[in-house]
Amino acid sequence: MTGRLVFTDLDGTLLDHHSYSFAPALPALEQLAQLGVPVIPTTSKTRAEIESIRMALGNEHPFIVENGAAVFIPVGYFSSQPLGTVERDGYWIHERSLSRSHWLEHLAVLSHQYPGQFESFSSAGVDGIVAMTGLSSEAARLANHREYSEPVRWLGSDDNKAEFVARLRQKGANPLQGGRFLSVAGDCDKGRALVWLRQAFAEAWQIEQVADLAAGDSGNDVAMLEAAQTALVIRSPVNDFPELKRTGDVIYSDAFGPAGWAKGVEHWLASTHSAS
Repeated sequence: MTGRLVFTDLDGTLLDHHSYSFAPALPALEQLAQLGVPVIPTTSKTRAEIESIRMALGNEHPFIVENGAAVFIPVGYFSSQPLGTVERDGYWIHERSLSRSHWLEHLAVLSHQYPGQFESFSSAGVDGIVAMTGLSSEAARLANHREYSEPVRWLGSDDNKAEFVARLRQKGANPLQGGRFLSVAGDCDKGRALVWLRQAFAEAWQIEQVADLAAGDSGNDVAMLEAAQTALVIRSPVNDFPELKRTGDVIYSDAFGPAGWAKGVEHWLASTHSAS
């Protein structure tokens, strides 16, 4: 068993920002599969969305949902159930946030304090999600099937947004800005979920160190880009590269989305080949 892992954001990273296609990444995905390197979707998406994408990708590995709110490991993936997980719906689940309903209660209060200044997936419904994202109705339905978080589209001023975020933090939330939406969930992020799952792999593989790559394109990816051994920062057509504190072991893509992802992964595989 190899000691390498790839943690990857989906929208704008492995999936094209506009078309949601992963076709340019297929050669690199096939190479990873041949080498036995698990690809771990690490995303703001829901379990329902990721299950659909995993099926299209032929991916049977663990995944991280809703910006690090929970880690899902298929039952039996490891030889024993990791500590800190519950078994439900065919998964060992490591939960790092309170439920979606908890955050909806706080957002309902804030909707009176900031009238007309934001809308969420819950308030928009499937048709509204379609209008905001360009997703199909079925894809929007899956996107709205959230368990731990709520995406918010901010419509007000920057000053009011800062105040809005501060109020959410007072309630124990850790709002994270993605490419399109502000994700409202508990005090969790992709980085802490990555660290937990990386350790679970290390224990299952009985090795001391895992060489991992994290790929992302926006602000809600920063925590995992900082946490991984190597960061792959993907060029976005809609926003600048997210700012990182680290300077070493960072790859910046020239191409957008899955094309940049593929080149970055191939570069990382070449650089880690001798150490694997």
